[in-house]
Amino acid sequence: MQVLILGVGDAFTKRHFNTSALIEHGERYLLLDCPTPINRVLHDVTSINDWTVGLESIDDIIITHLHGDHCSGLEAFGFWRYFYSKSNNKSSLPCIHTSKLAADRLWERFAPAMDRANSDSPATLSDYYDLKILTPGAESQVCGLSIKCRFTGHPIPTVGLLISDGSATLGWSSDTPYDEEHIKWLSAADVIVHESGPAPSHTPIEDLNALPDELRAKMRLIHLADDFDYSSTDIKPLQEGEVIEF
Repeated sequence: MQVLILGVGDAFTKRHFNTSALIEHGERYLLLDCPTPINRVLHDVTSINDWTVGLESIDDIIITHLHGDHCSGLEAFGFWRYFYSKSNNKSSLPCIHTSKLAADRLWERFAPAMDRANSDSPATLSDYYDLKILTPGAESQVCGLSIKCRFTGHPIPTVGLLISDGSATLGWSSDTPYDEEHIKWLSAADVIVHESGPAPSHTPIEDLNALPDELRAKMRLIHLADDFDYSSTDIKPLQEGEVIEF
């Protein structure tokens, strides 16, 4: 399992792409969140490491929650794959994996742009994507990886993730306020990618700095504001184009 960091910025960044990642496992790719402009994000960042991965190569997407900096790219991704499939006689659809609470409102969010309401054949989500539910407390298999999720305390339904290839585990905090129980759950991972930002919706760096040394040592920071003070912590901030290898 390798994890390519696509974006490290928060929702308001002017310097970075929004937070997301691409996981490679067994020649399959799993997109972890899908912000705009997803086509450019993939083009620019994968070229840094010669991964050469485009939308046609990604069949699975985990959406942690429905804030735009984590899911707005689904519109362009869905349209691109729809027309690509038509022109290349490819029948399989990409699959979105998300919690039931997010899934229940997913089409409500994208239908105004994607439902072809003025057409003789209106569209539904199933014209663009398959949909599978991630359930807290249960294990799912995606791209040959074990996925476990847990709800965070973010203002809308949001899941943190433990992603394992059987020999190593990635912890992904997702958007979350400081939560000792969430960090305890993530501590089973070999590497923890944790967000940092202002309370009450996010985790202040001061709270992460107070964690034990051994826990901070396996943490990496993401979802950072443009004015984040890198000298304020000894936890390593991630960079776009960085690859986490296990």
